[in-house]
Amino acid sequence: MSEREALTRNQLCVLEKLEAASGPLSAYALLDQLREAGLRAPLQVYRALDTLIKGGFVHRLESLNAFVACSKTHRHDHDGHAHGVAAFAICDVCGQVSEFSDIEASQRLYHWVESTGFLPKKAVIEFRGTCAGCAAAAA
Repeated sequence: MSEREALTRNQLCVLEKLEAASGPLSAYALLDQLREAGLRAPLQVYRALDTLIKGGFVHRLESLNAFVACSKTHRHDHDGHAHGVAAFAICDVCGQVSEFSDIEASQRLYHWVESTGFLPKKAVIEFRGTCAGCAAAAA
């Protein structure tokens, strides 16, 4: 059974909405879109999101308090420093979110943090600005 097949109905509904979304969605926007599927309480969405984040299917964008599906080419585990740290470029004009993950860069960051004696729990790297398309349109 694949990891995706092991997801509950609620988790799969949340994941599919995020994969189909054109941009990040808040938990309450997800709830509004999933009422027809039987999700009625915020806790149902938050529980699904928590599991999806731990499974590497979804990312929380801290600066937006919103969620995006993990890029299929960057899908990774989030439970240890041997795995990639995702970085995001978020366009303030159109809302586009691009994901970047590089295992070598991630390992260097974790080694640097650990060399200080700090025990990292999570890392979020977000760049806010203007994407190339919006910059070209404004020029």
